[in-house]
Amino acid sequence: MFKKVRRIIFFVIIGVVLACICALFINVNIVKLTRNNVYAIDNIKADDYDCVIVLGAGVRADNSVSDVLRDRLDTAIELYKNGVVPKLLMSGDHGKKEYDEVNAMKNYVLEKTNIPSDDIFMDHAGFSTYESIYRARDIFEVDKAVIVTQKFHLPRALYIARLLGINAVGVEADMHRYKGYKYFEFREFLARVKEFINLIIKPEPKFLGEVIPVSGNGNITNDK
Repeated sequence: MFKKVRRIIFFVIIGVVLACICALFINVNIVKLTRNNVYAIDNIKADDYDCVIVLGAGVRADNSVSDVLRDRLDTAIELYKNGVVPKLLMSGDHGKKEYDEVNAMKNYVLEKTNIPSDDIFMDHAGFSTYESIYRARDIFEVDKAVIVTQKFHLPRALYIARLLGINAVGVEADMHRYKGYKYFEFREFLARVKEFINLIIKPEPKFLGEVIPVSGNGNITNDK
């Protein structure tokens, strides 16, 4: 009996070690594959991009954007003002009436800048990074884009874009040191493994719908 238990423990340990090695291998390769497509905001130039994709993050109870999301939006605003991109695509979670990332994102930009409302698109069903990028391709007909998010998140976002056929570069939006950053990095380590498997299957997002070309008028995505 004791030998049997020891054998089980041995194989469990071996399985855990192999899983950790595989996870590390996946993470290293995703970062390596996307490294050359990551830019600091001062080093990116206009190159016929369709838009900047701003990936959603937390919104507070009063509908104000979190520090992480604010920095993504401020980075996107600068890219627009510098003439790098002609449109902004806000993609986030608006699955519940009481929780609305995308309107909070658009309102932030409109209140802070003179960017026309019709240059700002909202994807109300960007429930995950994968769904945001998949829908950017299939719903908003994005072929070439700048993706804006924090440094820890960019490799996964760019990897998804690469495997879904979007020609994308990423711009880092790290303007501050964020509370819980180590947790974000650990969660991202696991998320890259999940995404690696997900991109083998390539499931459709929860919602698709009619095509809304990002080259058109962003006000068509308004719901208020």
